[in-house]
Amino acid sequence: MPKQVDYEERRLRIAEAVCALIARSGMEAVSLRDVAAEAEVSMGAVQRCFRTKEDMLLFALEHISQRVSERANQRIAATSTPQSAATLLSHTLAELALLDEESRDQAHVWLAFVSHAPSSERLAAVLQETYGKLHDLVAWLIHYGQDTQEIPQRLDAAQEAQTLLAVADGLTVHVIAGHQCPEAASAVLQRHVDSLLR
Repeated sequence: MPKQVDYEERRLRIAEAVCALIARSGMEAVSLRDVAAEAEVSMGAVQRCFRTKEDMLLFALEHISQRVSERANQRIAATSTPQSAATLLSHTLAELALLDEESRDQAHVWLAFVSHAPSSERLAAVLQETYGKLHDLVAWLIHYGQDTQEIPQRLDAAQEAQTLLAVADGLTVHVIAGHQCPEAASAVLQRHVDSLLR
């Protein structure tokens, strides 16, 4: 009996291979041959899963976008005891900024996709959707802080979320470029969160 192929599992395996190659060597390293070797599948298997290289990159970006969003949501859901809005906001922003050592490869991959977006409308659309979801999450946390009276009602949650998301994103770049260490970047994020509480 022929072996049944789990195409979704194979697509995820290929997406992980794409991300691993980008993390090590940049977007230029993503060739059909190298992705197949990294995923330990045949080139034909990659072609059966994805019609074009852009389709493959798009799926990999959707995969990593989902992982970044899930990390932030898991951080909130994992709290066994009620935490202050400020604590939740600080932890969530740290997750989104991908500052810890465990997230370093994800940060490299994320920035590679961001830099590639101007040449691909489809990749840009996924990034826009992801940033929209992350903005909504941060705005929700600010609203939560306003409900608990930790954050003043006079602040516009949507505008503050835009600022915090931009700061987190910028700090990702600074850490990857070596301009700041993760600890200093985390302190910058914390100062911005603290400024909302005054």
